[in-house]
Amino acid sequence: MMLQVLHCPHCQGTDIVRHGQTRQGKQRYRCHEQHCASRTFLLDYSYPGQSPAVKQQIVEMAMNASGIRDTARVLHVSTNTVMTELKKKESTLQHVNQPLLQVLHPEQVEVEICRSEELDRRRGLTSELDEMWSYVRSKAHPRWLWHAIDHRTGTVLAYVFGRRKDDVFLKLQQLLAPFGITKFYTDGWGAYERHLDAEQHQVGKEHTQKIESKHINLRTRIKRLMRRTLCFSKTERMHDLVIGLFINRYEFGRPL
Repeated sequence: MMLQVLHCPHCQGTDIVRHGQTRQGKQRYRCHEQHCASRTFLLDYSYPGQSPAVKQQIVEMAMNASGIRDTARVLHVSTNTVMTELKKKESTLQHVNQPLLQVLHPEQVEVEICRSEELDRRRGLTSELDEMWSYVRSKAHPRWLWHAIDHRTGTVLAYVFGRRKDDVFLKLQQLLAPFGITKFYTDGWGAYERHLDAEQHQVGKEHTQKIESKHINLRTRIKRLMRRTLCFSKTERMHDLVIGLFINRYEFGRPL
């Protein structure tokens, strides 16, 4: 006799009971762990796209340079399954680094601000602002990622998507307001000069190297953002979703 200990694929709990059978005669199991909400699962799925492990792999591949059709071919599922699983994550995305905001107290943060050839110790948070170009469907439909990072640590603070226009930057500026930023470093795009106070704004590529490095990482890790590729976004929704998943996972540190 062999004893097999079952683990819930959703929460890895072991409080598992039998829960009837499917119409195909396969045994169904149910998790009784309180935080798992009594979800059911099978040990063997007829269609791979129903497996929780495959569903998670769809998300992982999307954030690691795999397109929709690449993922479908590798996992032996349909493209509709891939897009459906990604869209399920849309409601969980956040545009502000809430984990950082909850522990950050601007009056208690001390950073170095570069000014001319001297370093001044001041209280506050400094930020690099920049935008990255990409497109949806064709180059006639540009889509810009606007985001800001902590100048000292390189942590992404917030992001938005849209055209390269002032109203999109104003949305980003509103998201950044709770951080109490005292200094902004930019590349001199007109929207920054029109809406940032001159005493808080410093222009110069030498101060935006960290955020430019973020752009390189994004173009390397997300296939639809590469300069030369056959993979490009067909809809703004999927474009924003995949990039948002990457930022939430690797920049905000959220388990998605």
